[in-house]
Amino acid sequence: MKINYNATAMVAKQALEKNNNAQSTSTLKLSSGLKIMSAKDNAAGYAISRKMTAQIRGLNTATDSSNDGISVAEIADGAMMEIHSILQRMNELAVKGANGTMTSADRTAIDSEIRQLANEINRIGADTEFNGQPLLDGNFDTKAYTDTYGVKVKEYSDEVPVGTYRIDITGIGTTGLTGTIANVDAAAGSDAFVANAYAKSEGNVLTILDHFGRSIDVELDPERLKADNGGTLPSTLSIEVDVKGIGEMNVMVGANENQMLQMRLPRVSLDTLGLTDLDYTTQEGCKQAITRVNDAIATASSIRSRIGAYQNRLESTVNNLETGSDNMTGAYSRIMDVDMAKEMTEYYTSQVLVQAGTSVLAQANSQPEQVLQLLQ
Repeated sequence: MKINYNATAMVAKQALEKNNNAQSTSTLKLSSGLKIMSAKDNAAGYAISRKMTAQIRGLNTATDSSNDGISVAEIADGAMMEIHSILQRMNELAVKGANGTMTSADRTAIDSEIRQLANEINRIGADTEFNGQPLLDGNFDTKAYTDTYGVKVKEYSDEVPVGTYRIDITGIGTTGLTGTIANVDAAAGSDAFVANAYAKSEGNVLTILDHFGRSIDVELDPERLKADNGGTLPSTLSIEVDVKGIGEMNVMVGANENQMLQMRLPRVSLDTLGLTDLDYTTQEGCKQAITRVNDAIATASSIRSRIGAYQNRLESTVNNLETGSDNMTGAYSRIMDVDMAKEMTEYYTSQVLVQAGTSVLAQANSQPEQVLQLLQ
């Protein structure tokens, strides 16, 4: 019998510490609901779960961003709906003014109302905002520039490739464009848009199109062209149009870089709707205004159609993001969440072993006391 080293007690102590640690671990898992508390529990699982956490939070944030985009579309569409109503009223007044039964005083009254309605269109276009950002002032439309004073890009379609195009314009008359373009090519490289381009003109606006429906609208300002040409209007022009392909509102629709939806919100004003320089005080002026206002209604309808398409797409995006977040959360749960039934079994097993170990350690510690009987 030995008293310096109680091997039995030491073995019992080690077993008790092991079972006590197992019970403590089970207690932590049961109290937190997590299977992996730190990287030491499951290094690979912990690393995967951290990436999944970033993905889930990114998807949830992208859902919020997409809902913000829907709100932007709703606000813009609400403004366009009111502009639509104003244009319908302007059309009614123009039709009324074109009637031969109207007197000059009647048309003056019509003109007065239309002027107020026109001012309201400009105000709506300038003051419609979301989160302090104007929506219909052209700030969120794609940008393109020319190298010629007095010529500006009015609009171009989404499908026009980014690049620089050289346009040779002929047939410029005193009342606007009376001819077409002589040539269109790419200033840098070649592109299918250039190869298929042709043109049509209306007033001071030259529309360059191709057979795929892509287009660039270039507007000429005769007064500025005269000022830059010694007071006379040039009969031909050679300009470069630089299509930037930037400027849209980028809405995050995913958790990763460059997962964005680009929303084009064009500038809406009397100028872009083609309603400037109209005369409603004469019968002939009202007749001309009917066509112009109908064209403006078609333009407003096109803008609303685009905004509605963005809204529908964003709603589908939100549904997809929510589904992805739910599925990713399920995968995260399988890695991180503890199986409560299984862990409770292990907890009670370790609890019994701790109690048994405590009892055995007490017995092992009492064994050296038997040496006292030999000394009596």
